[in-house]
Amino acid sequence: MTQESGSRPVSLPTERDTPFDPPRELRELAATGPLHPMAYPSGHLGWLVTGHAVARAVLADPRFSARQELRHMPVEHVSADLLRRPAPPGWFLRHDPPDHTRYRRLLTGQFTVRKINRLIPRIQRITEDHLDAMEKAGSPVDLVEHFALPIPSLVICELLGVPYENREEFQRNTAELLKLDGDKEDKNAARDGLTSFFTGLIAAKRAEPGDDLLSGLIADGELDDTELFSIGLLLLIAGHETTANMLAIGTWALLRHPEQLAALKADPGLVDGAVEELLRHIAIIQFGAQRAALEDVEIEGVTIKKGQTVTISIPMVNRDPDRFDDPDTLDLGKEAGGHLAFGHGVHQCIGQQLARIEMRIAYPALFRRFPGLALAVPDEEIRLRTDMAIYGVHRLPVILGQSS
Repeated sequence: MTQESGSRPVSLPTERDTPFDPPRELRELAATGPLHPMAYPSGHLGWLVTGHAVARAVLADPRFSARQELRHMPVEHVSADLLRRPAPPGWFLRHDPPDHTRYRRLLTGQFTVRKINRLIPRIQRITEDHLDAMEKAGSPVDLVEHFALPIPSLVICELLGVPYENREEFQRNTAELLKLDGDKEDKNAARDGLTSFFTGLIAAKRAEPGDDLLSGLIADGELDDTELFSIGLLLLIAGHETTANMLAIGTWALLRHPEQLAALKADPGLVDGAVEELLRHIAIIQFGAQRAALEDVEIEGVTIKKGQTVTISIPMVNRDPDRFDDPDTLDLGKEAGGHLAFGHGVHQCIGQQLARIEMRIAYPALFRRFPGLALAVPDEEIRLRTDMAIYGVHRLPVILGQSS
């Protein structure tokens, strides 16, 4: 298969027919093979990966770059022109080695399993506090606003050293930046607001350091303020938006699969596998990961030419039947290890263990406190985040039922 052979390039299918599954057209396309010529909104001709093995190969291959100025967006984006410029210093997600290696090295020690495990009692306390607040609020209550969003927000704020009282400001501004559409002036105002916020925070921590990640990075003395701003903002956004959306839509999925929820309630030891299966089944990085070929690369008999963008569809590679048994079925007892919800290769999510622990604590605690939890509205009234870079739900109104 080559573009030159006449295969018609596809556009990335985005129209969902069900809330938990990838778009039907994308599923049909994946059934025809793991790699497809793709037309990008910019007019660029590149590739779409829907197979698990090919995705791992691309993400692990240094001949494919994560630099944003080399990549094309797979969907329309109001800030597409900005995203075709080099990423600022410190925005390590969109840098290649050796810059990426340097930034990652400074952060790795902050996200070891041992350090993250030390946070477990605090995450448990935060979770219980928000369950208490939900119970006081009464039914119906928005699970996103009162549970899914504040728990990871408070955890990442404490880890970074960001004052939690500023949460409404940074949540509003980061949500604006994650919109695919919207007004450019609003996005610029959101960036300006975050820049001003972090500039002041960094200055305050230089004057009076605390026992937090940002203070530690400042004390290392290797990063300037621009790098500190980028790293802090990236960790703040990734640290609350991703987990928050998994907590909300994962709860909805469990409510819509009562036999799976019953199994989780009956066997708390199932929670580790349940989290992995939810991550596999509902990939919130809905438009995938992009890489740009730095030279001609042959994969699956296809020559990906230098300069071409490759989009890895995380929702589809996590549904690859060659890798996962019965991939379209949510089964909390399934072996879901090897999913790519956190990526693969040098850019694999640095905070993945923190996200896992937050979910392992939050899901069981929620259903233990409110065993009769139910949706307060019909499914069709739940607004999906198809308009955002990170998938999920905007609100999830629930009835708490009798607390235990």
